[in-house]
Amino acid sequence: MGMIKQTMMATVSILGMTLAGAALAGPVTDNDLLNDATTPASVLTNGLGLQGHRYSPLKQIDVATVKNLVPAWSLSFGGEKQRGQEAQALVHDGMVFITASYSRIFAADAKTGDKIWEYDARLPEGIMPCCDVINRGPAIYGDKVFFSTLDAQIVALDAKTGKVAWHKAIDDFKAGYSNSAAPLIVPTKANGALIITGVSGGEFGVVGRVEARNVDTGELVWSRPVLEGLTGTYQGKDTTMTGKAGETWSGDMYKTGGGATWLGGTYDPDTKLVFFGTGNPAPWNSWLRPGDNKWTASRIAINPENGELVWGFQTTPHDGWDYDGVNEFIPFDMMKDGKTVKAGGTADRNGFFYVLDRTNGKFISAMPFVSKISWAKGIDANGRPIYNDAFRPGDPAKSEDGKKGTEVFAVPSFLGGKNQMPIAYSDQTKLFYVPSNEWGMDIHNEPVVYKKGAAYLGAGFNIKPIFDDHIGSLKAIDPVAQKVVWEYKNKAPLWGGVLTTAGGLVFTGTPEGYLKAFDAKNGKELWKFNVGTGIVAPPIAWEQDGEEMIGVAAGWGGAVPLWGGEVAKSFKGIDQGGSYWVFKLAPHSAAN
Repeated sequence: MGMIKQTMMATVSILGMTLAGAALAGPVTDNDLLNDATTPASVLTNGLGLQGHRYSPLKQIDVATVKNLVPAWSLSFGGEKQRGQEAQALVHDGMVFITASYSRIFAADAKTGDKIWEYDARLPEGIMPCCDVINRGPAIYGDKVFFSTLDAQIVALDAKTGKVAWHKAIDDFKAGYSNSAAPLIVPTKANGALIITGVSGGEFGVVGRVEARNVDTGELVWSRPVLEGLTGTYQGKDTTMTGKAGETWSGDMYKTGGGATWLGGTYDPDTKLVFFGTGNPAPWNSWLRPGDNKWTASRIAINPENGELVWGFQTTPHDGWDYDGVNEFIPFDMMKDGKTVKAGGTADRNGFFYVLDRTNGKFISAMPFVSKISWAKGIDANGRPIYNDAFRPGDPAKSEDGKKGTEVFAVPSFLGGKNQMPIAYSDQTKLFYVPSNEWGMDIHNEPVVYKKGAAYLGAGFNIKPIFDDHIGSLKAIDPVAQKVVWEYKNKAPLWGGVLTTAGGLVFTGTPEGYLKAFDAKNGKELWKFNVGTGIVAPPIAWEQDGEEMIGVAAGWGGAVPLWGGEVAKSFKGIDQGGSYWVFKLAPHSAAN
C-alpha cells in the first residue's frame, strides 16, 4: 500500500484493487444527477435524488423477503478515529464512496467491500465543531468526488484514485466556521454544474450563507448571505441585498447574527429552485436581539443560476430556544381541492411539520409531530407561531443579580423534535417518515457578548425526557390529512435517517445498534440486525449485479452524547464504532 503526500497536510492511501462486477458507467453527468431517483444501479446524490425523497424504486427486498436479509460485507474505518458516523454513502461505477469522522473519505468495491483508497484531511489544531467530528457525506460529478471538512474547506478528489484535484477554503475555522454537510451539485444553464454548500458554526456567531462554485475549479460563482442587510455576490460583483436592512434586526446585531446553513440543501427540477434551511439566530439569548431576526430559523429558496433569493418562510421568528430552521425541505406534489399543488414538506426542530407551496413559500398547513409542545400554543393561519410567553426563557437583565433569567421547561428541547437525521417521502404510500424525539429542557438566559471564535450562546440548559418508556419516535405522517398514521417508539433517541422503498419498507437505525425494517403501511417491525454500535446515519439501497443491497454507516456519536444532558447520561454505555455495513438477501431466498 503506497502512501502519497497531498496538500492540506492530507494523505491518501491507494490499494491496487480490481473492481468486482463494476458497471463502468463513466463520468457522472447532469442527466445522471437529474435521474438519480429512478436509476437504482447507482446512488449519486445525498437523498437518493436531488429532491431528497430517500425513496428507492427497488422491491426485491419487500415485506415478505426482508426476513432473509443478511450481511454482505462490512468495511472498517480503522484506527482510533471512531466517534459519530452520520454520512450517507454514494454508489457509482462499482464503487461505494463514504465519508467518516475526522474528515475522512473511503472508496470501496461495491460488491466485496474491499477498500480501494482512503483520503484523510489531517485536520489542524483548534477546529471548533459544535456537535462531534462528524461528516454527512460526499457528492459526485464528472470524474470527481467532493466533500467538506471540519476546518471549513471543500475538497475535490479523483474518484478512481483519491488524489486531490482542487481544494478551497470556505471560511476561517478560527472564527468558528466549519463544514460537515454533503455538498449539493446542481446543473445550471449559465454556469454549468455548480457545487453548492452552506456553512456551520451557529454557536459561534458566524453568519449563514449559501455558496456555489464551479465543479471543475472550485472558483466561487455566487454567494447568498441569509441575514437581512447583507449583500450577495455573483461573478465577483455585489448583487442584491438579502431582505431590507434593519427591518427585523436591531442595530448591527445581524453582523454576528447566526443563521448557519449547516445541513445542506435540496433541488427541485420542476421549479428550478434550491432549498436550504437556516439555523438559529445568535446569541441564543433572544432578549439581546429584538425582532423576528430574518432569515434565521427559516426555509429559503434560491435561484441557482445567479444566487438570488426567491422566497423565505420563517418557522420560528425571534427564536429563543435554538430551534433553528435548518431541517431539509422536501419537494412533493399533493392534491388539494382537486388540483395538484407543488408543495414541500419539512419537520422542524420546533416540533411542527409544515407544508408550503414550493413555488412561492406560501404557508399551506402545519401540525405538531411531537407531544407536549409548550413554547407555542399552535400555528396561525399565516404560518406564524402563537407563542406561549410563559415558556420563553426570562430576561437576565430583569433578574435580581442580572446574571440568570427565569428558567423554564420548554418542549421540545433545543435538539428538536427532529434534528439532522433526514426524513423520507414514499412515492408509493404518499407518507413522510420522520425520525423524531420526545424530550424537553430546562433553559435559562445569561448575559453574553460576542468574541471571535468563542461560544456565543447566553443560555444554560439541561435536556430531559418527557416519557418514561421512550424518547425516540419514528412517525409516518400524512401531509394532506395532517395526521400521524403510525408510530414506532424507541427507548433511546433516534439520530439516524430514514430510507423507504418500493418493496413497502422503511429502514432506520437506532443508538442501541439495530438497523430495523418496518412495514411502510402500518409500522410493523419486520427485521433487525445489531451492528455492535449505535447507528446515526441514513441507509441507502442500490442494485448490484441483479441484487438489491442495503447500506448504512455505523458509529455512535453526534450531538446527543455531547449536549444531551440527563438524556446523554442515560445512554453513556453505548459503544463507539466506525464501519460501513451492507446487507442483501440470503442466496435463494428472494422468492421465499
